[in-house]
Amino acid sequence: MSDIVLHNYYRSSTSYRVRIALEMKGLTYDYVPHHLRHGEHLEPAYLAVNPQGLVPALIWKGMLLTQSLAIIEFIDEAQPEPPLLPKDALGRARVRMLAQMIACDIHPVNNLRVLTSLRTVFGAGDQDVTNWFRHWVNEGFQPLEKILASSAEAGTFCHGDTPGLADICLAAQVTNNARFGVDMTPYPTIARINAACMALPAFQKAAPQNQIDAE
Repeated sequence: MSDIVLHNYYRSSTSYRVRIALEMKGLTYDYVPHHLRHGEHLEPAYLAVNPQGLVPALIWKGMLLTQSLAIIEFIDEAQPEPPLLPKDALGRARVRMLAQMIACDIHPVNNLRVLTSLRTVFGAGDQDVTNWFRHWVNEGFQPLEKILASSAEAGTFCHGDTPGLADICLAAQVTNNARFGVDMTPYPTIARINAACMALPAFQKAAPQNQIDAE
């Protein structure tokens, strides 16, 4: 058993974020899948590991860490090279801002438990759920596109010419968008940055379709 264990689900975008970070750092880890649609994350065995019953959960030398952004920042501190955040305070704040526009404003209202509640509590149909998902992506991507397109700090990636935390969140969200047919035409800068990310081995290796539990 490795000192690093990742409890995750191949299609979870938050899990994808952490997998990218681990791959970028060249860290080996044990992959433990939990099928969210089958409710495996709510079984007693997993709740004993992570009482919140969410993925991802990282076990680092016996200690539990949850919440993808917190996990990634810890990984970045524990394994500093290559860095996922800029060295300057203003740059770090900008990258966190971009990452949180996705991770805090788009993802939480579009994750599986929210979409499931739309169906079970409010009787939403498939098209209703798809429209909901697309609406909140567009609400977040419209300002994100403007910021990235007009910022001198943006380069090949969200901040300069090396990938980091913001790119990890961006790529995972774009991958998730594809399942719901989000039109990326209005977001050429986001699409360009995503293409640059997906050309990198770490992003490819961590991609949902390349995981052991992919369906």
